[in-house]
Amino acid sequence: MTKFPHGWLRASGRRSARMIIGTAIAALTLGAMAAPASAAGPTISTVAAGYAHTCVIRTDGALLCSGSNDSGQLGDGTNGASAGKTSPVRVGTATTWAGIDAGTNYNCAIRTDATLWCWGKNFRGQLGDGTTTNRNVPTQVGTATNWASVSAGDSHTCATRTDGTLWCWGFNRLGQLGTDPSSVYYATTPLQVGTATTWAGVTTGYAHTCATRTNGSLWCWGDSSAGQLGTGSLSYSTTPAQVGTATTWSTVAAGYAFTCATRTDGTLWCWGENGYGQLGSNTTYQTAPLQVGTNTTWSSVSAGFNTACATRTNATLWCWGNNMAGQIGDGTTTNRNAPTQVGTATTWTSNVAVTYHTCGLRTGGSLWCWGNNLSGQLGDGTTTNRSTPAQTTI
Repeated sequence: MTKFPHGWLRASGRRSARMIIGTAIAALTLGAMAAPASAAGPTISTVAAGYAHTCVIRTDGALLCSGSNDSGQLGDGTNGASAGKTSPVRVGTATTWAGIDAGTNYNCAIRTDATLWCWGKNFRGQLGDGTTTNRNVPTQVGTATNWASVSAGDSHTCATRTDGTLWCWGFNRLGQLGTDPSSVYYATTPLQVGTATTWAGVTTGYAHTCATRTNGSLWCWGDSSAGQLGTGSLSYSTTPAQVGTATTWSTVAAGYAFTCATRTDGTLWCWGENGYGQLGSNTTYQTAPLQVGTNTTWSSVSAGFNTACATRTNATLWCWGNNMAGQIGDGTTTNRNAPTQVGTATTWTSNVAVTYHTCGLRTGGSLWCWGNNLSGQLGDGTTTNRSTPAQTTI
């Protein structure tokens, strides 16, 4: 569940979220040169949020995770109900991590050598290692060394390669892998989606997938029971279906049963389920893109479990939708059906990950988290929920 910009090759997370290898490598290099805003040592270059865990990549290329660890999603070699961590723990000793996305109970990440690694829950083959065995340490997906971006959903994963091809694996009950579920109910290794070589980025929701192509067009497939494919239909699609005719899509993020996206003109659009106001408007579910307000300065968007967040060109951060755990960050637990500004800071970057908790990076590489913290996913050493951003030092 991530967000991605058109022309990556990104997507998200579920963050986005969420991975252009060249960009990630540049972030590691530039980050190492920049002086941290608030503390000595490495700052953060990337953040990803799962259902109840968080992972970050530091500017020195190290990977750390905190929160729930029931399926081994922290990647530290342990797993179980009592194996969670309220402070970040190091994932191995590698310092070559370039990008990461978090699924509900698992993660997938790319290294600077363009290899792909996944770990955590694997009940439907979402780790792509040819098995359905959970993994508590990163496990390589095949032998390819040309992965460009990855997006982890609930129980399916999709990723692009540098040759413009798109691959998906995991659960396929509603066609979210881009192929007929009657022939492939789930896949434990990557399956290519069609034959196109113009995919630019991909984002996975609970049971649907959306991706952009290099011409700025947007395509979605899988579950559309709430209209989350944006094609005007409530029926699922087993192959990519184009969303309208626009060729100006910029960043796209698939949430639980909804999707939000920005266009190159700075407008913001959402569609799908709207029970919590996650479409940014007071309306029913939508089967086609609905513009959120009239603002034309939106720069990126992230989507999670019925909550969305977006940044504007002035580096402000806005969130809306489900706020049961304070994940909107406005100091309340009141659901919002319109974008609500998170504090007054004007230093937010586009790297924001949202589920039932939210984490975002500010310029200088500082990490701020808020929302649900029952499993220690905010990484602050406690299990106390927060309804406003608090800085996490890693």
